[in-house]
Amino acid sequence: MSIIDAIILFIAGYLSGIVNAMAGGGTFITFGAMSVLGTPPILANATSSVTQFPGYITSTLAYWADIRKFWRGALLLCAISAVGAFVGSLILLALDNVAFNALVPWLLLAATALFAAGPWLKPTPRENGEGKVGSLAGSVAQFFTAIYGGFFGAGMGVMMLATLGLTESGGYHRINALKNMLAMVIASLAIVVFIAGGVVAWPEAIVMIPGGALGGYSGVWIAKRVPQGVVRAFVIAVGLFLAVYYFVKP
Repeated sequence: MSIIDAIILFIAGYLSGIVNAMAGGGTFITFGAMSVLGTPPILANATSSVTQFPGYITSTLAYWADIRKFWRGALLLCAISAVGAFVGSLILLALDNVAFNALVPWLLLAATALFAAGPWLKPTPRENGEGKVGSLAGSVAQFFTAIYGGFFGAGMGVMMLATLGLTESGGYHRINALKNMLAMVIASLAIVVFIAGGVVAWPEAIVMIPGGALGGYSGVWIAKRVPQGVVRAFVIAVGLFLAVYYFVKP
């Protein structure tokens, strides 16, 4: 890795941290930077999961006051998420880079469309409903969402907000807290499988992780000064650029 590459990856990690703090979608940036610099797509995908993981932890901790009210009831969804992530990450390892490369542009288009629809997929607040976590419909939906998250994480957060908002009770912040908790479980299981499978590009990860941590911290400050719509437009543009890039890439 050249110094220029390291600087680009650090900046990508930093921008992904900012974007995740403001609107979500940081995976597009880390995955895209590694792809453009020549990292094979399976390694880029797996390494992006590693670089995003610290942000999932801090987001979960930030919501701890909410999570402590329902964490026992959410253990079933955590177990389901772990199994789904395990299945999804194994599916990724079963593919070679050629096969995964053919899927990537379609996955990026779907994830970008999902991200663009995010404002319309947010759960409607139901502040008077604080029932138990883990309905049958929610458990089934979460299993398939976790498979997707273990296989290809871009857009996973928006997908979970939509499915949890439809199947679980409570207001937006309760649903978002649950989403962050489950995202942490999905990422942790996927990372274990990716490390065991030897598909993590550690030099790239080591460069991007501190950038993501700094970006996540400063993203809170930036969020108060930059309209979220501008950030969302930037992430959508990155997603579309990557989709086109993989469609035309030989």
